[in-house]
Amino acid sequence: MPDSKPLLQVSALCKSFRRSGPGQHRYMAVNDVSLILQTGQVLAVVGESGSGKSTLARTIVGLLKADSGRVEFEGRDITHLRGAAWRRLRRRMQIVFQDPAAALNPRHSVRQALVEPLRAHAMDTPQSTGEQVLVALETVGLDRELLNCFPHELSGGQRQRVALARALILKPRLLLADEVVSALDVSVQARILNLLMDLKCKLGISLLFISHDLASVHFIADRVVVMYLGRVVESGSSTQVLSGPAHPYTRALLQAVPGVDPARRFTLYPEVNQALAGDPATMGCAYHTICPHALAVCRKKAPPSVTVGDTGALHRVSCRLFSGDHNTA
Repeated sequence: MPDSKPLLQVSALCKSFRRSGPGQHRYMAVNDVSLILQTGQVLAVVGESGSGKSTLARTIVGLLKADSGRVEFEGRDITHLRGAAWRRLRRRMQIVFQDPAAALNPRHSVRQALVEPLRAHAMDTPQSTGEQVLVALETVGLDRELLNCFPHELSGGQRQRVALARALILKPRLLLADEVVSALDVSVQARILNLLMDLKCKLGISLLFISHDLASVHFIADRVVVMYLGRVVESGSSTQVLSGPAHPYTRALLQAVPGVDPARRFTLYPEVNQALAGDPATMGCAYHTICPHALAVCRKKAPPSVTVGDTGALHRVSCRLFSGDHNTA
């Protein structure tokens, strides 16, 4: 059973960027996002490209500075940590990126790539370093014969395993996986997902899984958070969100999954990507510009987050259709 105290708690987190061109217009990449990840869970954050998933992950681990909001890890506010304090914390919170070829130094062998984080955190000793490197390789299913290989000599799946080994060698409590399978072949994706599930079970690692692939999310996630244009529009257990989606955007995402039984399909919204080119709504619902159910109030007021069904606070959706005040002007 997961601990009652969250391992990671994000509250009202915001991160904006200044748009290029004249003026001081800013784009809210992450807009008032809150989520909770319990120890031992896999929490998936899903949405299209441009929804703010990767910005959220990078803000959580301190690679980007939040505009406002709060990030708590292990019960401690880490929102404003900097310098040496962040370096000490980062050992327990690691991130793996989408493109391992870009994340790995092309001039470093596999051995050097794995020793590097140990040295950065003063964990390298002559007695233990070699053993730790071999254990990390074994953990991700790689042979020791690859130790002297360089990234260009490895397959995409092998490079991603090296990136995972580099993160896991520090024995973190939380692993953020940012689109770690999206650049891989389908067969390799399955092996990496199985590996992540094994690591969760064997090492007790909690996982924040960033993805736009709902099939992967359905396989690996305990809970799901759906983002659209920087905002959370729906959250709940994997079964609740993927089998009984409430928000029109979540339904559109599921509609776009290949191979869905036509008898179970939701109404298709062919313009689901269109709004990504424009400014997100700052006052109303971010989805109102393309939602076929949009009401007048949706253009003026952001919808509250409400509970769906008899599930307590487990399944929540931000949509006026469920708030009970959809007739408000």
